[in-house]
Amino acid sequence: MFVLGINHQTAPVSLRERVAFSSETIPAALDSLRGLGGVREAALLSTCNRTEIYTVVDDGGHAVANWLARHPVGMDDLQAYLYRHADAGAVRHLFRVATGLDSLVLGEPQILGQVKDAWATARAAGSLGSQLDSLFQHTFTTAKRARTDTRIGANPVSVASAAVRLAQESFARIEDSTVLLIGAGDTVELAARHLVQARVKRLLVANRTLAHAQELASRHGGVAVPLDEIDRHLGEADIVLSATAARGAVLHRDQVATALSQRRHRPMLLLDLAVPRDIDPEVATLRDVYLYTVDDLERSIEDNRRSRQEAAAEAEAIVEVQVARFMETLLARSRTAPLKQLRAHGDAAKLDALAKARQQLASGEDPDAVLEFLAHTLTNRLLHAPTIALREAAITGNAELARAADKLFPAAGSPILMPAAEPEAAERKAIRERRK
Repeated sequence: MFVLGINHQTAPVSLRERVAFSSETIPAALDSLRGLGGVREAALLSTCNRTEIYTVVDDGGHAVANWLARHPVGMDDLQAYLYRHADAGAVRHLFRVATGLDSLVLGEPQILGQVKDAWATARAAGSLGSQLDSLFQHTFTTAKRARTDTRIGANPVSVASAAVRLAQESFARIEDSTVLLIGAGDTVELAARHLVQARVKRLLVANRTLAHAQELASRHGGVAVPLDEIDRHLGEADIVLSATAARGAVLHRDQVATALSQRRHRPMLLLDLAVPRDIDPEVATLRDVYLYTVDDLERSIEDNRRSRQEAAAEAEAIVEVQVARFMETLLARSRTAPLKQLRAHGDAAKLDALAKARQQLASGEDPDAVLEFLAHTLTNRLLHAPTIALREAAITGNAELARAADKLFPAAGSPILMPAAEPEAAERKAIRERRK
């Protein structure tokens, strides 16, 4: 298992937005990943704060790293910003992400839903196998336990609520402000809810699909406007909060400059919560404009982070326990795989020998001869591969295989290469210790 990613801790938004994937492009990306040599399973998580690829690979993740550097555009400098985790480290990372321990807002609740969406998308795309599917299922159990047994999810704070708090504390009285929301997704929905709770004076909602804007506006007492008519209403807005899934800017410098002129240069607060960014960074060069991105929210939520440290420590302990349990499950599966193969080999040999013996009986051959044939055939089929392996072990001096044979065939008499097996009591003790 291997995870490769980039997030708010390792890279600025200007870099994160270049490797962000929209929900529409993820299925094709998963198909492309599965086409790489050595990639057996894959899932892709892309949010405003992170892009992460979870895989089961044979090459240590080198092909995946090169793939991400090429998508969606060539990025030779990306390698320095990536983090990599393998096996238990990869398991631990996903558990921490899903519980909100790795989020910009410590304990934020939205990330678990986004992880579930990533799992569902990968499952629908056919890129999940048994290992990643088990990992995600265990992840959901771990996150639920952490939120149930600790206060990591108490008084949840989202990026949207942090943005509204920033507006309240640093710019204007919400009660006297007109707020323009651009987008109609979960982040904008949460922002609208918090703005209504803060008694916003007027709420405008703009979206490319007008029907979605109308639905959101009607739920929160706002007014919907088409996105292509935003210039007619931009000058009315004291605060603009944007969070769309657009691949490029939806608000440009000249549009904001015109709005400022209409407002006679009364200040505007612009909150860009999208990755890739919705608002052209050049807007920040205008006078009387205050532009904040998701990265700027780090300072405004530091108080929340400190208040949750104790709960976070408890959640980290739960994560560690669950990592150990999941790795034990994987190990147990790997140990039972040879047993399943051995049983399958024995069953196949049995069915084949029985079919031939029945044919001989049906043709009138002597039953004693048929029984001798059956016993001889089964013995040869079952012991052929072990016999060859043990002969090679005797020639090469493979003591480990010889010791295994002494334990597997204790009734065979004298040992093949090694001293006699340990007494039965010691054997039982060793088995108990291994089970522990």
